[in-house]
Amino acid sequence: MASASLQFFAFILALFGVFGDITATLLPNWKVNADVGSNIITAITQMQGLWMDCTWYSTGMFSCTLKYSVLSLPVYIQAARTTMVLSCILSAFGICITTVGMKCTKLGGDTDSKSHACFAGGVCFILAGIFGLVPTSWYTREIISNFLDQTIPESSKHEPGGAVYTGFISAGFLLIAGVIFCTSCFKKQQEAWIYPPKQHHFPSAEQESNTGYNLKDYV
Repeated sequence: MASASLQFFAFILALFGVFGDITATLLPNWKVNADVGSNIITAITQMQGLWMDCTWYSTGMFSCTLKYSVLSLPVYIQAARTTMVLSCILSAFGICITTVGMKCTKLGGDTDSKSHACFAGGVCFILAGIFGLVPTSWYTREIISNFLDQTIPESSKHEPGGAVYTGFISAGFLLIAGVIFCTSCFKKQQEAWIYPPKQHHFPSAEQESNTGYNLKDYV
């Protein structure tokens, strides 16, 4: 019962991780303009994402420009696009697989099949968490290095946006969920190794007849 409830808790974490992963991939605020220096136009907020750049005006207007050219983008944005999409795909696969392998569901067949499915889903979550953690870390490093670079003008400096923090949290949820699913399967295998099923040996009918014949000889 404890293992089933732990798997359900990990599944809830994985759901939050998947939704957060997709949200972080689509949000346009991976970096926002930093409020530094003296020449600040507070009426405009500029945001840059993986797929579009957006500008928000204090009047309430909001305009976005899609990034159509892939080759013109920096390497870290291209890598972030690829890894975030892979993270979303793997996490979605993990949700489908663990739904079959969880103890509280009636899918997946026998116990061994459900255990293998549960372990495969945990691996998908761990890989998805890694693929989500790499681009957010790389993107944050680029933002901080440009912010600390004295040769870059103040108007071109940015700070990490909400999408980066969402990506970090989602990757953490996916990693935790994957570890829980994998360790729950390992516990089942260790119990089977440590406590193997006892085999009961019953004397055969031939042995009983021979024993009876030998006892008759002594009577």
